[in-house]
Amino acid sequence: MAIEVRIPTILRSYTGGAKVVDGAGDTLADLLTDLDSRHGGLRGRLITDAGTLHRFVNVYVNDEDVRFLGALDAKLSDGDSVTILPAVAGGAFGFAAAAAISSHSAAAAAISSHSAAAAAISSHSAAAVMAGDAVAAR
Repeated sequence: MAIEVRIPTILRSYTGGAKVVDGAGDTLADLLTDLDSRHGGLRGRLITDAGTLHRFVNVYVNDEDVRFLGALDAKLSDGDSVTILPAVAGGAFGFAAAAAISSHSAAAAAISSHSAAAAAISSHSAAAVMAGDAVAAR
């Protein structure tokens, strides 16, 4: 039985850098045990001491979340595809906030430099107008 397992970047040190590895097992628990026999330490990064999936690990079998398929007891078949996706601290909101702050900082810097340029142009224009008024007054 061959099951394709997609490995996230953060766990590829356990698979020698491989993005995809093959494994075998009738359940997700069996698959993880099989993978750990060839890629030592991988199972320990996914399973708690109590024998459950870590909260921050998302596992999908054929695009279905295993939490709705029985978690570690989820049944697997030959040709299935398993994807492991560790959650990133902060989640999507964290990334959105970081992007907003970054773009805000860039926008603030652009506005600041634009404001400085506008002030320089404005003072130059005011000086030109005053000089023109002085010439006209003569």
